[in-house]
Amino acid sequence: MPGLVVFGRRWAIGSDDFVLPGAFELFVRLVWWIGILVLYTVHKGQFNCPGGGLLHSYLLGLLILLASIICALSALVYISMQGTISNPGPRKSLPKILYTRLLLYFPEFIWAVVGAVWVSDNSVQCEKTVINGVIGTVIASWIIIIFTIIGVIIVFDPLGGKKTFYLPEGMSRNLESSQSGQLLYNVKSSATRVWEKRIRLLCCCIVQDDDHRVAFTSIAELFRNYFSDTDLVPSDIAAGLILLHQEQDKMENCPKEPEEVLCHSPSSLVTDDLDVELENAAHYMLFAAAAYGWPYYVYTNPYTALCKLNGDCCRNRPTDSDITGCDRHNFHFGSILKITGLQYRDFIHISFHNKIYEIPFFVALDHKKEAIVVAVRGTLSFEDILTDLSADCEDLTLEEVLENGFVHKGITQAANYIYRKLINDGILNQAFTIAPEYKLVIVGHSLGGGTASILAIMLRNSFPTLRCYAFSPPGGLLSKSLADYTKHFIVSVILGKDLVARLSMPNMEDLKRRIVRIVANCSRPKYQILLRGCWYEVFGGDPDDFPTELDGRNQDALSQPLLAEESLMVHRSPSYNTLEEESHLNSSPQYPRLYLPGKIIHIVEECSSRRLCSSDIKYSARWSNESVFSSILISPKMITDHMPDVVLKALNSLSQEHGSCLSC
Repeated sequence: MPGLVVFGRRWAIGSDDFVLPGAFELFVRLVWWIGILVLYTVHKGQFNCPGGGLLHSYLLGLLILLASIICALSALVYISMQGTISNPGPRKSLPKILYTRLLLYFPEFIWAVVGAVWVSDNSVQCEKTVINGVIGTVIASWIIIIFTIIGVIIVFDPLGGKKTFYLPEGMSRNLESSQSGQLLYNVKSSATRVWEKRIRLLCCCIVQDDDHRVAFTSIAELFRNYFSDTDLVPSDIAAGLILLHQEQDKMENCPKEPEEVLCHSPSSLVTDDLDVELENAAHYMLFAAAAYGWPYYVYTNPYTALCKLNGDCCRNRPTDSDITGCDRHNFHFGSILKITGLQYRDFIHISFHNKIYEIPFFVALDHKKEAIVVAVRGTLSFEDILTDLSADCEDLTLEEVLENGFVHKGITQAANYIYRKLINDGILNQAFTIAPEYKLVIVGHSLGGGTASILAIMLRNSFPTLRCYAFSPPGGLLSKSLADYTKHFIVSVILGKDLVARLSMPNMEDLKRRIVRIVANCSRPKYQILLRGCWYEVFGGDPDDFPTELDGRNQDALSQPLLAEESLMVHRSPSYNTLEEESHLNSSPQYPRLYLPGKIIHIVEECSSRRLCSSDIKYSARWSNESVFSSILISPKMITDHMPDVVLKALNSLSQEHGSCLSC
């Protein structure tokens, strides 16, 4: 629902968000009140000790204060349970109750101070049980007050006083155009500055230069553009994701049309080609995983990794000319040796240098496949995250592609960095001098997969036979023309419902549109959605029969927002293709649709149980196309399916299954 407005500003919490925290505090207060009542009743008439008069007044006042707080909390929880996410009308009296509850914090604070003073008074000689009870009361009061202050800080919206300036379309016409434009510009500038401060705070540990400042501003504008057109609070988004997940599961359980099943039955020639590529992918995924260095090796071998690295790394210390960047105690290089199984002499160059737009990589000789492998590391640092989030588009023009190609800006700059190192520093020349008959293969996972893909495009003219294996690359990477061009030499491998492979700004806009639509259509209160959703995610079962975004409406009607959806939008959302008046209809969008690179292998898990699968997981793989990844899927495995160890496990399983079939 729209964010709650109290004290003249908007807060990042809804009027229906007080049910669960309020119920928890209500339970604590009830237990507390009963305990104090029992303490007072048992010791009634025994307050003749030094300081007993003050104690009697303190306990009596505390009982009255707790009773008042319990009444206010009960009313707060009851009112917050009314209505739905998009229908806050039944909760219109909640701000008054909230003011009452907040006012009760003042006498509670005073009573906590009085209790602390009484407990610290050495002249008090009352019974030990009473003193311990008062100490517990004082501690509980201060804990609740502290957590309340923390909660207020969390839900504070720095733009809360300015959010109302995103005026609805009808109201904006009442302002002069110059006033309206200046007002909107000021609000957008403030929002960008707020996001920039947040990003700087998160990245306070890294050295910041001009590249960082440019990236901060670009990323801040990206977040501002994405979050400025809707009035959703975090719990609304959580409820929307829960509803979308259950809706997806219901649609997945529906029987497929016969034509849809037939289209996924590949010919034997295509199947043979797929088996060869899967075997190659399983082999090269080791190099992509090894690029992560010791964090990956320790993560996959938590009990023995440190002992092995401490014992072996010192004997394999490379010379300074072989390695750039920091590798303290030689852990990174030792881990790469362990994971790949190569010898030190097989490595041409290793770079652990890491800055924004400059990511680690290594070049090695793979004698098994007779290949020179360039392995690019994925996201592992704040600098890498900034590279990922620099999602503006850049032009990449190729003679072989008639249309101008768009590429992800941050990943393209990372590819340019590695390209300059490989060519200008003569690294590839050195490698081909040693092994002139070998072919060039470029691999990477996640950010490394996207960088490897663009690097392969840059090197294609110089090395026509090169191959690239991109494991779980970002979805918003290449324009359609470039994606089609790369199908001849790039293979992308995607596992299950991997989130990163579906990440792009159009897909994020589509997800926002679906969240707004489904929470607007749902007739259940938010607390019921969250409780049932948590049960469903943890214990499984059948999806709840919540109304879906397609219930009772034809497809044409879905292109325009409903009245309930309008209440969740501060101005018209670009996700409905109704742009603001200030935008130009003929101009190219800031974030055009970008696609995955090359041919796509989609690996899916075959398991009868949706959650608690046996350890012997079965996988299947098939050739897919970019349209399958044009929408973000909500699933508990949307993150784990992206992890390099899970991808490697799936590829090894498919490779072993193919090997056992051949032996049979």
